[in-house]
Amino acid sequence: METTINKREQKVTLPEKLEFGRIFTPHMFEMDYDAELGGWLEPKITDFRDLVIHPAAMVLHYGLEIFEGLKAYRQVNGNIALFRPEKNFERFNHSAKRLSMPEVDIDLVLSELKKLIKLDEDWIPHRDGYSLYIRPLMIGTEPVLGVRPGSKFKMLIILSPVGPYYPEGFKPIPIMATDKYVRAVRKGVGECKTGGNYAASLLAQKEAREQGYSQVLWLDAIEQRYLEEVGTMNLFVRFKDEIATAPLAGSILPGITRDSVIRILKDWGYNVQERRVSIDELFDAAKEGSLLEVFGSGTAAVISSVSRLKFHDDIIHLAEKDFGELAMKLYHEITGMQYGKIEDRYGWIDLVE
Repeated sequence: METTINKREQKVTLPEKLEFGRIFTPHMFEMDYDAELGGWLEPKITDFRDLVIHPAAMVLHYGLEIFEGLKAYRQVNGNIALFRPEKNFERFNHSAKRLSMPEVDIDLVLSELKKLIKLDEDWIPHRDGYSLYIRPLMIGTEPVLGVRPGSKFKMLIILSPVGPYYPEGFKPIPIMATDKYVRAVRKGVGECKTGGNYAASLLAQKEAREQGYSQVLWLDAIEQRYLEEVGTMNLFVRFKDEIATAPLAGSILPGITRDSVIRILKDWGYNVQERRVSIDELFDAAKEGSLLEVFGSGTAAVISSVSRLKFHDDIIHLAEKDFGELAMKLYHEITGMQYGKIEDRYGWIDLVE
């Protein structure tokens, strides 16, 4: 379909410091689903506005909600690029299926997303490290109190200009492992991007920050011994002879950046293993000197070095001041492709034309 709003002159003046998720572009994508009317109805691009929602909408009572997160980058030659966007919508559909929500036509949604970005392209900052954050989401809108799959849904895509994750230079982050709480269990919804997973993590995150730690490292929910993921990142551990990351066993998010890191590291000749790493193995390796780096991967920061890791009363000190060598190399490799500074050898860049 054609975009329902014509592009108009936009005088966009963005603040020097862009706080994440505080400013939104003037348009959004919207598409409704009604099982009685045959499924997904006509998609449209509209003015950005508040939603009117029934107090009995299922999203408010039973958590029928999923979302995604990706970015549009203004490359050095002026092109606008997306990084593996089809993978985000594949994951969106996986989350939808697990929560008994309708899946979307990926080609259609991606096409509409590109129209939306072109409409609001003036909101993509021209500064290095800045980007346009893209938030697709779906909510259950059927106004009924009853625990069952819904029949009415709304999908939205909203856009937000954002600054660099490290505005004052690269700074490793401290994280804290906990066995006081668990985030998710295998065969649950831990591998889905749904709001309840994040709400369940907030108390532990609050307690970690009170002790001076940026994020929580979650352990497996059964034995509470094995490293899973950090609040907003998948985790990688670099030993002397291998780089290990938790396997996709149903309780962690299958990150697009995680998948990209694994592919790049293997091409660079590293021994990458998707295996369980216990917290004891991590601390033993630190004592023996065979632990070289710990870093996370995710859309927001791309790569984050871990400065120190606490568990109970024990602390491992890692990259206290500077990024780890491999973490920095990966950061420049991935962002180089995203901003068009280096060749995209994998076909991961999708231009918005």
